[in-house]
Amino acid sequence: MVRKLQKLLGTLRLLPALRLVWQSSPRWAIARTVLLVIQGILPLISIYIAKLIIDTVAASFTIADKTATVSQVIFLIVLAGAVTITTVICNALAELVNNAHSQKVTDYIQDILHTKSIEADLEYYENSHYYDTMQRAQQEARYRPPLIINRLAQLGQSSISLLGMIGLLLSLHWSIAGVLIVISLPAMLVRVKYARVMYDWRRKKTGMERLSEYLGWILTSEQFAKEIRLFSLGDYFGKWYLRIRRQIYKESIAIDTRRAFGNFIAQTISGIVVLGVFAFIIFQTIQGVLRIGDLVLYSQALQRGESDIKNLLSSLSALYEDNLFLANLYEFLELKPKLADPLHPVPFPEVIQTGIVVQNVGFKYANSTRQAIRDVNLTIRPGEVVALVGENGSGKTTLIKLLCRLYDPTTGSITVDGIDLREFKIAELRREISVIFQDYAKYNFTAQENIWFGNIDLPPEPENIIAAARRSGADDVISKLPQGYDTTLGQLFSQGEELSIGQWQKVALARAFLRNSQLIVLDEPTSAMDPKAEYEVFEKFRQLIKDQSAILISHRLSTVKMSDRIYVMDNGTIVESGTHDQLMQMNGKYAYLFETQAQQYRI
Repeated sequence: MVRKLQKLLGTLRLLPALRLVWQSSPRWAIARTVLLVIQGILPLISIYIAKLIIDTVAASFTIADKTATVSQVIFLIVLAGAVTITTVICNALAELVNNAHSQKVTDYIQDILHTKSIEADLEYYENSHYYDTMQRAQQEARYRPPLIINRLAQLGQSSISLLGMIGLLLSLHWSIAGVLIVISLPAMLVRVKYARVMYDWRRKKTGMERLSEYLGWILTSEQFAKEIRLFSLGDYFGKWYLRIRRQIYKESIAIDTRRAFGNFIAQTISGIVVLGVFAFIIFQTIQGVLRIGDLVLYSQALQRGESDIKNLLSSLSALYEDNLFLANLYEFLELKPKLADPLHPVPFPEVIQTGIVVQNVGFKYANSTRQAIRDVNLTIRPGEVVALVGENGSGKTTLIKLLCRLYDPTTGSITVDGIDLREFKIAELRREISVIFQDYAKYNFTAQENIWFGNIDLPPEPENIIAAARRSGADDVISKLPQGYDTTLGQLFSQGEELSIGQWQKVALARAFLRNSQLIVLDEPTSAMDPKAEYEVFEKFRQLIKDQSAILISHRLSTVKMSDRIYVMDNGTIVESGTHDQLMQMNGKYAYLFETQAQQYRI
């Protein structure tokens, strides 16, 4: 048993958690520490005053003149009242301080999680293990650090109170304090054992928990609402969700049942031993060894000591449990980004002189054995408009991710004016690239904010935002909204206005135009627009992009005819390149795709 306790204490690695608690709010931490010291001392003072009152009253039975006794008792009662009022005040202050401190810690930890999520490479988001790790960290971060604060406070308060109680009990008999410690150990060891069992079980069930949450999201989100109803999937997904929750419930209850039985045995043994000690105190009083006041003093000291030592050991075992689950938080916080800034970064060219060169580039996603792209070679000169065409899965978007350094190539290199992308600061590189992917974000904020997010380094002045919106055609849409650019888009919040897919796309396009970058990348920029809107955008595209270089990705080959050079991708590699006319003369894959689409329009 002693070895188990030593093992428990040895595995408590709470310094990182304590550091987080302190960093979140030093002033609240100090206030909490002062209060718990006071709260630990007050019970000892209270029971000692009770002993003095009883002894004074008992002594008055043999005294004829009770005037002095009455005065002494009144003084002690007033003193007891002052202690009671002080206790009430401290308890009220402690509740305020505890709630405030807990909220500060929770918010601080959530901020750290958000920061870490932003730092994580895009590769992590394509790995189920990352989602398991993030899920566990987010679950624990919401409530585990405040629990640690409460338990540390309980540990400190119980320790201070216990020292006083043990001092009193040692004066009665040296063995009583030791007995209290020994009888409290079984309950603590039961909790420690099942804390590990529950921790291991929850880690195994993380994937199942995420699946149930995903099913719950499907059943309640707008994204799936139409198909759920049209295909009558609600009952199917609902039953699937319940099957998972029933299995989790069944296994959880089985663990809780075993733990409850262990606690019952431990508490029964403890209760019997405490009853025996209490009987010893009563017997000593009957024999005249102790006075009535001593009986009250030692009885209360025994009860408080038992309570304090249980709280102390319970806090230790609970901290062990917290330590186990905080490992989930540490596991997430210890994830290291694989993409890092160079030690000695090269400044990004203020004006690109020779262009961007992709040379023999290959790439494979970490969770796949297939080469996403291989031996890709292309050049983008300053001010040039380049188009990437090809069927889905041919590697177009992957190439753009490499160009933005969301990933690094597995083989080959990408250079700007002869300098490898890895020589630049990542933030500086991305500042010079405006990208709108086909799965662009829809922010449920105002129309003005949706566009301003494209370049938050600029002040959110209406002139710049309106100019970008006019370039993309979004101004016509936004000006007709109830509050114009101050209208909240989407229906997630009150008074929000939903846009069509094509209208959302124009807003996203305006976001790209707001960024004063040297390269603009449009991944299917007009796929949701009607042919007229698409024609209007591309008719003045050269004027829209000013002196920027541009990369267009589109399945509509009619939109890429105006490009200076077209690269045709197939199965992860470039199979053809040239102008529209040159590629049509080759009569290869591009010509086939173009004629296939043109034939559809002729029908």
